[in-house]
Amino acid sequence: MSIAFLLTSLVVVVTPGTGVVYTLAAGLSHGRRASLVAAFACTLGIVPHLIATITGLAALLHASAVAYETVKYLGVGYLLYMAWATLRDKDALTVETESEPRPASRVILSGVLLNLLNPKLTMFFVAFLPQFVPAGESGSGSLGAMLRLSGVFMALTFVVFAAYGMCAAAVRHRVLARPQVMTGIRRVFAVCFVGLSARLAVA
Repeated sequence: MSIAFLLTSLVVVVTPGTGVVYTLAAGLSHGRRASLVAAFACTLGIVPHLIATITGLAALLHASAVAYETVKYLGVGYLLYMAWATLRDKDALTVETESEPRPASRVILSGVLLNLLNPKLTMFFVAFLPQFVPAGESGSGSLGAMLRLSGVFMALTFVVFAAYGMCAAAVRHRVLARPQVMTGIRRVFAVCFVGLSARLAVA
C-alpha cells in the first residue's frame, strides 16, 4: 500500500462533498448514532461503484455520453431535492430532544442514494485506483489488488465521515435553545447541496 495512494485518497475523502454535508447534517440534527449510520451509509454507497468498475459497467458509463449524462443529472436532481427538503421540511435538519432515534433505514437509504447517483465516484475508481495496481498482475491478482485498495478507501471514508459527524453531534446541544441558529444552518446546508449539484452538472 503506497503512501501516495493513502495520501491522495485521504485528500479526496476529507474534501467536503455530498457525503460530508449529509453526515454533518445527520450528526447535528440527530446525534452521534445518526452520524455513524450516515457515515456507514455513504461508505456503503461506494460498493455499487466498485462493482460497476470490476464488472466493466464503469467502462460503458465512461464511453457512453448518454449513460454518463443520465446518471449525472439524476444525481443533480437528487441533490436539488435534498436542498429543497432541507429548506422546506424542518425535520430534515432539526435538533431533537426526544429519546426515540431517527430510523436507521431512512438515514441509510438517503446516504446510499447520495453516493449511488454520483458518477464521479465511478470515474474515480476507473481513473485513479488502476494507477496503483502493480503492472503485470494476472486477472485475479489485479482484482485482488483493486479490492484491497477499495477496502482501504472505504475504511478511510468511514473514519473521516464519522469524525465529521461526531464533531457535529458534539455541538448540537449548544443550538437547542437557538432556533434561529438552526434556521441559518438549514439554509447553509441547502446552499451547499445546490452548489454541489451545480458542480456536478458542469463536470
